Amino acid sequence: MYRTISITAFLITLLILGLTCLFKPCRDCWKHPLRTLIHIFTLLLIEQKLSFAGVIRKLVYLLALLCFVVLAVTGFYPTLVLGEHISGWLLIIHATFAPILAICLAVLAVMWAGRCRFEYNDWPWFEHLVQKATLVKNIGNQINGNGSIWQKIFFWVIIFLALPLILSVVLSMFHLFGTYWQDVLIAVHRYCAVAFAIAVIVHIYVLVRAGIKQ
Repeated sequence: MYRTISITAFLITLLILGLTCLFKPCRDCWKHPLRTLIHIFTLLLIEQKLSFAGVIRKLVYLLALLCFVVLAVTGFYPTLVLGEHISGWLLIIHATFAPILAICLAVLAVMWAGRCRFEYNDWPWFEHLVQKATLVKNIGNQINGNGSIWQKIFFWVIIFLALPLILSVVLSMFHLFGTYWQDVLIAVHRYCAVAFAIAVIVHIYVLVRAGIKQ
């Protein structure tokens, strides 16, 4: 059941993102595909115009991205491709990179919280509704944070999904729960991992599209 649901969820996500690229392509993406790929690669580099805090934030994000790739491969390959439980060297590598990712997510949650705060300008329909109800104009005069609304939404989705993802596997290591509840915690960890991975994929996709448009 888990394998079927996970593969279906990933395929649906990739299909939606593919259709988005097809019907709403980025500017000149199809005209200059090689230039677009090179530009995507340059998004991983550290810009000289970044401040010291910006460099740290970018490095932490890249480290978190590397840890995510390693955890995704070691976690999903045996379960989704081979149909087996994670064990051996894959389990050791998985357990080694997991705490690093947790630390990176904690740092990013602090450093990106201000950039990803929600404002009235993010919700035009809500701003219009409040204006009509309160007869107050220009509610959205505040400067909108960096990034689109989808970047902010999936950033917070990632942060909130990280909590049950981490806690479920940590609690399963203690002998406070019986066999049944340990199985439940492992199941929670697995399904949260699928949702977490999908949120990360969509977040990266939105960031790449935003970088291409710049």
